[in-house]
Amino acid sequence: MIHIDFELLRTIGLTQSVASQLATINDAAEGTLLARVTQVHRDGAVIHDGVAESRARSLNKLVQSLQANDTALAVGDWVLADTHAHGEQWLSERLAPVTHIARRTSDGRRQSLASNVDTALLVMGLDHDFNLRRLERYLALAESTGVEPVVVLTKADIGHEVEERMRQLTERLPRRVQAFALNALGEEPARILAPWLAPGQTLILLGTSGAGKSTLTNALSSSRQETGAVRGGDNRGRHTTTARSLHLCPSGACIIDTPGLRSWQPDADEEALAASFDDIGELARHCQFRDCAHEEEPGCAVRGAVDADRLLNYRKLLRDARRSQQTPLDRIAARNKWKVVIKAHNARTRQRD
Repeated sequence: MIHIDFELLRTIGLTQSVASQLATINDAAEGTLLARVTQVHRDGAVIHDGVAESRARSLNKLVQSLQANDTALAVGDWVLADTHAHGEQWLSERLAPVTHIARRTSDGRRQSLASNVDTALLVMGLDHDFNLRRLERYLALAESTGVEPVVVLTKADIGHEVEERMRQLTERLPRRVQAFALNALGEEPARILAPWLAPGQTLILLGTSGAGKSTLTNALSSSRQETGAVRGGDNRGRHTTTARSLHLCPSGACIIDTPGLRSWQPDADEEALAASFDDIGELARHCQFRDCAHEEEPGCAVRGAVDADRLLNYRKLLRDARRSQQTPLDRIAARNKWKVVIKAHNARTRQRD
């Protein structure tokens, strides 16, 4: 029998859609608890049962189940925990996440970031961290998983060209995405972001090191994350956060802080990526050619109507998405195809000479 106190677990983000899955579990041992993963370590995890945190390890059947589905335990997951001899906690099952955020590393591997997230706060500093291309990458990462994105520009008190950068941001991003410039210290973040901090809501912070994620976490929750300044030589952030972790807010919401993300790509297919660039998709309907690549084709309705850098970033992300979906045989075939194309091009060049 699974012990569950909905009101208590709601303080760590339990929703009805997650709780409803318990009705399908019939073989739970007596005393099995529903808990949420707040940290993931190489040899186990830290879980929260609504009252306190404790360390736990995964049973082999859970590890094998996750590996079979090409995923891994992530911060924000809901799990079933059994207490064995000597008070040891063992995780026996992971409930299917409502949302799951993952990324592709530079070598193509899939890395789980967080589960059961409602809102992604895309954090970027108004200093040398300001980068609209990278922000669009974060946006694609969030929207491809059904998570609502909210852009948070930190360091508004010390940033450069704040009004001009907000104008650039407004022109570049889809209108449905809300954006705020604020000082991550003090009470301002909790006041501005209050609509996303209701009881039971879970937020994740995505941004580079030094963007102000840990400072923002401290402002919104009761935690005391270590924070640090950017490096003086290159203005890049220091890695004060080294692992993903879940924190509780006085409002009843939960926040997942993450280490800085730099070299990565969204774990999204072409269709999911297109949702983040729906303005390009809408304009493309009016192109003269159905398969228009928006490069040099006549009658293109996209070029000139969309920021050139945004279009360039879209093409790059689209190539990444297609590459991530290729099998090893697909990659070999693509390489062989380009070898033939290059060989033919070189032959034509020699003939002209």
